[in-house]
Amino acid sequence: MSNGRRTIACFLVGLGALLLVAAVMIPSYTVGKVAKTPLDLRITTIAKNVPGEESLVLDSKSLTSPEGSAKVDTNVPIVSQRFLTVEEPSDADQMTVQAGQTLRRDDREGDTGLLTASIDRVTIDRKTGEPIPVSPNGSIAVSVDKSGASVADPSQRAGLQYRFPIGTEKKSYPYFDLNARATYDIQFVEESEINGVPVYHFRQTIPVTNMWEVVQAPTNKLTLPAVKWGLEGEEPVTMTRFYTNTRDVWVEPKTGAVLKGGEQIHLFYGRSAQQVDVTALKSHLVFDEKTIESQLAVTQESLDRLTLFGQTLPIALGILGGIALIAGIVLGVLSSGSRGRRAERF
Repeated sequence: MSNGRRTIACFLVGLGALLLVAAVMIPSYTVGKVAKTPLDLRITTIAKNVPGEESLVLDSKSLTSPEGSAKVDTNVPIVSQRFLTVEEPSDADQMTVQAGQTLRRDDREGDTGLLTASIDRVTIDRKTGEPIPVSPNGSIAVSVDKSGASVADPSQRAGLQYRFPIGTEKKSYPYFDLNARATYDIQFVEESEINGVPVYHFRQTIPVTNMWEVVQAPTNKLTLPAVKWGLEGEEPVTMTRFYTNTRDVWVEPKTGAVLKGGEQIHLFYGRSAQQVDVTALKSHLVFDEKTIESQLAVTQESLDRLTLFGQTLPIALGILGGIALIAGIVLGVLSSGSRGRRAERF
């Protein structure tokens, strides 16, 4: 009987020690593997102009009409839609994100309502969210060839874009702007909540950018009669398109997921960066509620995995290990005491 107790005691002590070691090691090793951006992302985000705020769009047909000056429509309903997927190459450490995005005015049907369209690809680190250090690490397609296939231009970029780091901090980060094709800091603003989930609010300001210097597309520099620009005179006047933006994002810090986003976009034609002659687009776009709820649901799955391996499982194993260890020690002491009493009787 004594030998059986000692065997059980040794087993419980060994099991308890093993469980305690596992409780310590799981957060160190398993969480490191779980705390990565998932490879099965398929995310659709929709942003709409904020009701009651200025929403202006240049009617492009007014620029080519034989009479009259450029016409800017007011109170235009605008929708920005982005479909994000993970493509190859992707592996345990990096992932290639592809984002197809359209910006359209919702008061017109089909192609007549389309304002811009792009397909962006970038390969990023699954933990930091930063583009990997290869050249090129991405591509941007904003045009199509004669067959209708998109034409992708290689892109070398730095800075965050679609994800923030796992364990986002309250500090500024470099952030890539797709329109300006340049990187500017995005600043930490405050800590807040979205539907009870703690988030970090960041804001980025894009300075007025000469779009002709970014991409020499025909629409980025136009020469038209002065009357078309609403100016006096008979001579043609050349206008350059400029772009500026104020971007807000709300990030769940543990996962680096963007739960909410907004952009105050302003595109305009001017004779200089300091002079707005004709507005091409001006609107404040923010994720709609359905998008926010969807982002929260996807993020909650990642948070649950982090909680399971970072807290729940280690605590449970620690408690079970402690119970097993104490039970084994107690049983071993009792077994030793019983053996000592039998020896005294002899």
